[in-house]
Amino acid sequence: MGRSCAQRQRPGRRPQVLFTLLLPLFCPALGQPVRYSIPEELDRGSVVGNLAKDLGLGVLEVSARKLRVSAEKLHFSVDAESGDLLVKDRIDREQICKGRRRCELELEAVLENPLNIFHVVVEIEDVNDHAPQFPKDEINLEISESVNPGMRTILESAKDPDIGVNSLSKYQLSPNEYFSLLVKDNPDGSKYPELELQKTLDRETESTHHLVLTAVDGGDPPRSGTAQLRIRVVDANDNPPVFSQDVYRVRLREDVSPGTSVLRLRATDQDEGINAEFTYSFLGVANKAQHVFSLDSITGDIVTQQPLDFEEAETYTIDVEVKDRGSLSSQCKVIIEVLDENDNRPELIITSLSDQILEDSPSGTVVALFKIRDRDSGENAEVTCSLSGDSPFKIHSSSNNYYYKLVTDSILDREQTPGYNITITATDRGKPPLSSSTTITLHVADVNDNAPVFQQPAYLVNVPENNQPGTSITQVKAWDPDLGPNGLVSYSIITSDLEPKALSSYVSVNQDSGVVFAQRAFDHEQLRSFQLTLQARDQGSPPLSANVSLRVLVDDRNDNAPRVLYPALEPDGSALFDMVPRAAEPGYLVTKVVAVDADSGHNAWLSYHVLQASDPGLFNLGLRTGEVRTARALGDRDASRQRLLVAVRDGGQPPLSATATLLLVFADSLQEALPDLVDHPDTSDPQSELQFYLVVALALISVLFLLAIILAIALRLRQSSSPSTTGCLGSVLGSKSRPVLPPNYSEGTLPYAYNLCVPGDQAKPDLNFLTSDGNYPAIQDILNKDSSSALLASILSPGVEADEKTFNQFSTLQACMIYGKGNGRTKLVSPSPEPLPHKAERDGYSHIPILKIRTPPFALEYILDADGLEHRRHKS
Repeated sequence: MGRSCAQRQRPGRRPQVLFTLLLPLFCPALGQPVRYSIPEELDRGSVVGNLAKDLGLGVLEVSARKLRVSAEKLHFSVDAESGDLLVKDRIDREQICKGRRRCELELEAVLENPLNIFHVVVEIEDVNDHAPQFPKDEINLEISESVNPGMRTILESAKDPDIGVNSLSKYQLSPNEYFSLLVKDNPDGSKYPELELQKTLDRETESTHHLVLTAVDGGDPPRSGTAQLRIRVVDANDNPPVFSQDVYRVRLREDVSPGTSVLRLRATDQDEGINAEFTYSFLGVANKAQHVFSLDSITGDIVTQQPLDFEEAETYTIDVEVKDRGSLSSQCKVIIEVLDENDNRPELIITSLSDQILEDSPSGTVVALFKIRDRDSGENAEVTCSLSGDSPFKIHSSSNNYYYKLVTDSILDREQTPGYNITITATDRGKPPLSSSTTITLHVADVNDNAPVFQQPAYLVNVPENNQPGTSITQVKAWDPDLGPNGLVSYSIITSDLEPKALSSYVSVNQDSGVVFAQRAFDHEQLRSFQLTLQARDQGSPPLSANVSLRVLVDDRNDNAPRVLYPALEPDGSALFDMVPRAAEPGYLVTKVVAVDADSGHNAWLSYHVLQASDPGLFNLGLRTGEVRTARALGDRDASRQRLLVAVRDGGQPPLSATATLLLVFADSLQEALPDLVDHPDTSDPQSELQFYLVVALALISVLFLLAIILAIALRLRQSSSPSTTGCLGSVLGSKSRPVLPPNYSEGTLPYAYNLCVPGDQAKPDLNFLTSDGNYPAIQDILNKDSSSALLASILSPGVEADEKTFNQFSTLQACMIYGKGNGRTKLVSPSPEPLPHKAERDGYSHIPILKIRTPPFALEYILDADGLEHRRHKS
């Protein structure tokens, strides 16, 4: 059995793509072939080596993947069961490799399913199966008796086709007293015998010598061949012919024609006469050289007889002998080196080919395997491969430029190019260069590599509100260039900015046509727009998809009337009242009507119009702003109370509208405005009647307040002599350090705050007092007002506030806390969640009473200083 000379990496067991399997083909397989070494003349069926094991294959894979070998002349076969490489035909190294020292057979191991190929080299080792053999069984020599000892004669060499140690090793001569044998080396490494005269010959004593020349090789056991050496002693001719040089070297182009002169030999003989006449002859020339060259025995010219072929023989070594008539001779060597010419075209051999490839095959996928062979040598055998045209392929070569693979250079796209005709051209580097070409056809198979593409990057759709359910909104379209199921597209909704549970109640999409339907009527005021993400998905495996955004804008229709925000009605249904200074100049901003419309666009474009006015020429109304300004100064004959009925219209078709009523009073102060508040309105004006009742209620409360003050003073006087009768006014009447009333309320700042709560129910004019917890000086605060105002006083313990229920009992008047400082100026603040005493202490104020009048439809806040009610603020 042969022995493996190189180890290979095992290929993967599982099926892989063609690129993965063929990648190691040119690295470990081609760059480092599987090598075996066997002796020649093995019997048929002998095992060279386990090829399957060396390729990394299991026993089951040998038959499954159809392991076989391929070569020009098949000397080997593969056992389909064990994967052994077997000898199929007789292997004679001398016949196969001629005279080459290194004999190797190259073959390819081919695997299928999937396709793969490996380089295998079987080295044929020589065995000693040939014995040395002389060209002739008898060698006849003539030696003159006059020859001095030391004369040497080259004998014909024996030939042994074996090489190495099995080749010819030495020569032996039978024992004698006259001759000895020398063994010398030729330039090509072979050995030749040379007969040396040891003793002067004597023809008279012995005219003929019979010797045995034996050639022995180095085999084990050694083989030998013999030739009879017959030496005839002739009369003296003591000068042999001599060549001008021992070795002649000639370089000859292989394309020379027959009859071309190669070389003319030159020899000279110092003898004269007949002893100086000599002839030339080939000495031991191989049969092939005798057919290729001829030698003129008289002139010594060597001429070609046949065309030369560098690919058959690169060098010819010829021994030439020159012999005179006296049988004296000498020899020389003629070495003819044949120069290679570019006379062979490269051969391109396809060893593996895939006629179809998937378009998603990665770059570097192997399409075809081929090898290039050029019988020339040197530059003439250096071949380059190229592809014609512009194609997404390239050629990779193995390390020895013997095997090539055609691989993809970029990603293929079936949608652009469904197939290719690839022309491979092999060109050598000779002068002129020779080339050959072959064309292969490759089809590109479709894969699902294209996702659907929508016709638009995004969709924007306008849908009017109040649409009919089931109406088609729009249609989305996507295109997929793939074939079959890979290009069949279906549509769906994957996300939206609507609630997931509510999505199906708003829209739906037909999965085949891409038509989007509205499932309900839309309301612009509730949903102005929403966005969907639609997906187009093909039927490939795996499927590919693309998303597109669909934004639906719900167009507004004029289905909402304007809504007035100001003036707004109080919780009890009354309207607010706006006060205008009497000295207001034309253009003075009185108030502003504020309205909104739930619609949008022109439907929400509001305009303001006066429908009814007490004095149409007194005020101007902004058409777009709703601002009410004075058109002129107030005249003496103009009423101090004015009423405007304002209409607010939107810009829709048809327009919708709303109305608002403005109540305006011309006055410079609250005291001045109060009489207008209590005036009886016209019987036709319900608002005027309401104000009349309010004024009457205010007057009754004022009377009750005065009665309460008088009653409090009387009770204090009655109980001044009896402590047990102080009652709830004890804290007030028990003051000893200060008078009951300050000399002037407006001077100084009261240190405490008191509240007197007067119920609005005139049927029960009870006085409710909240007494102080400490022994503080009692103070009354009496505020004077004109005939139309109410006088309010508050008596409340410091730090105590009236509860909400107490305040809500008043329908016309309310008293509240204020803050004041020692400078005599006070500031009114509205009740806040923070307790007023805490806020007062934090802000540095002390508690003093102040008046806040809240009379529908308006409320006034005042700032009290030493001069009385000077500063006011109107609160809407």
